[in-house]
Amino acid sequence: MSDLFHKGVPDEFVGRVFDVMEQASHHVFQVLTKRSSRMATFTRRRYGEAIPPANVWLGVSVEDGLRKGRIAHLRRTAAAVRFLSVEPLIGPMGEIDLSNIDWVIVGGESGPGHRPMLPEWVDEVQEQCAEQSVAFFFKQWGGIRPKANGRLLKGREWNEFPGERNEIAA
Repeated sequence: MSDLFHKGVPDEFVGRVFDVMEQASHHVFQVLTKRSSRMATFTRRRYGEAIPPANVWLGVSVEDGLRKGRIAHLRRTAAAVRFLSVEPLIGPMGEIDLSNIDWVIVGGESGPGHRPMLPEWVDEVQEQCAEQSVAFFFKQWGGIRPKANGRLLKGREWNEFPGERNEIAA
């Protein structure tokens, strides 16, 4: 596990990884980065106006409202599925424009020294996903161990995936 779009990873290597992902269309690959600008540039150069492979899902990490600029880069990324990993959620997100975003995953931090995640921060993201018809997946509250505090939000588990919105009322 690493960041494929880290500045130390040569474009040639990233291209070879994409070659393999494209050839292995029977698998779904989820590529997550904090280097959103580099990912957008790479995918636009690779695919141009072509439709990227459906099995390559591309996403960005956004920990709080200060990192929302990555979402704009993600929108410019050539991808069949675009997703946000809002984890660990360490602060309020505020208003989020989720246009052209297919999926949002939210989770709290875990491990020694984990930072708390407030319920209102999670509610804010979940409600915006519902309003903008974006699949929402709540991974965990976090704590000393990842599953220490469970994964119920508003009395239920949220397991939505792109293209499979679960319309169970909250």
